[in-house]
Amino acid sequence: MNLVIDAGNTSIKLAVFRKKELLFLTSTDRPGFPKSVKDVFSKFPEIAHALVASVGSLSKKEINVLAIFCKVQLLTSVASVPFKNSYASPQTLGVDRIALATAAFYKYPYTNTLVIDAGTCITYDLINDRGEYCGGAISPGLLMRYRALHQHTAKLPLLDPSPFVELIGNTTEKSMHSGVINGISQEIDGVISQYHTRFEHLTVILTGGDGQFLSNRLKNTIFAHSNFLLEGLNYLLEYNKH
Repeated sequence: MNLVIDAGNTSIKLAVFRKKELLFLTSTDRPGFPKSVKDVFSKFPEIAHALVASVGSLSKKEINVLAIFCKVQLLTSVASVPFKNSYASPQTLGVDRIALATAAFYKYPYTNTLVIDAGTCITYDLINDRGEYCGGAISPGLLMRYRALHQHTAKLPLLDPSPFVELIGNTTEKSMHSGVINGISQEIDGVISQYHTRFEHLTVILTGGDGQFLSNRLKNTIFAHSNFLLEGLNYLLEYNKH
């Protein structure tokens, strides 16, 4: 039984797998992390291996809490991966993107697969039909765009995303919603269309915290996978067990 931990910029997810089956998933913040770890092991004492992917700020001390309970690996840019990594600066490749590429490699083998992760940032990652990771793009995420409008102007308010968006906003708030949400949807659709011109057969995966919110706004055909990154971490844990 495996435990994988995705310590992102805004939250920490803990997921328990038995082979490829997701048994349990919980989310916490950094102060609640030690208690969540203890709770998980009290429910699943059979866990023997754990993998931590930290793009956030988990300390070595916090990660070492896991070593009390099981064997722990920390995912880094030098970890062994099942795909050919053609990124020009592999040492700078984020562990979240490594996990997404791994999930694409295993779940859609020898298929041109574009993975779009809509989280704090929006990342685009391509695995081609030869099992090669080619790279992609990084752009600001949904909440980051709202915060940028507020923080870098004198009078624009800080808004939460709205499910009701008009093309032509007739108030400042509606104009901001239109700019952010329609803008991000058009960006994603545009990127997908560009990839389609280069790759005739392309599978597109949308994941991340804002994936569900954005999925119904996209014109292109996509497959929404809410736990795609966690599945990739579990594949990596199995691949790197020793």
